Amino acid sequence: MEDNFEGIKVMIIDDSKTIRRTAETLLSKAGCEVITAIDGFDALAKIADTQPAIIFVDIMMPRLDGYQTCALKKNNKAFKSTPVIMLSSKDGLFDRAKGRIVGSDQYLTKPFSKAELLSAIRDHVKDAP
Repeated sequence: MEDNFEGIKVMIIDDSKTIRRTAETLLSKAGCEVITAIDGFDALAKIADTQPAIIFVDIMMPRLDGYQTCALKKNNKAFKSTPVIMLSSKDGLFDRAKGRIVGSDQYLTKPFSKAELLSAIRDHVKDAP
């Protein structure tokens, strides 16, 4: 039986259209409401408007990378508690450590699976199935 993630707002921040589309498709099928952003600047403008329950952010992006985006978001009292999951094509110890320093809640290596995305939501969003 499919878990129902109906109504859970998820933000995907990635400069790759393919990654955004893949994540959006996988999560929409599970019932999530998906908001996408192309980089940190785009995301920060949308976070206040949409108030996602969880944010998946790519580390390597132009203008404002995943670390900077996460740090800025965690410094904002209104969104401090929103979980942030870092996405990276590198499975490096340094990246994981740096992600923890800026306040990320989890780290997923690309390519990620639907199960990994849903598991992260289940682990970090209190209303998730």
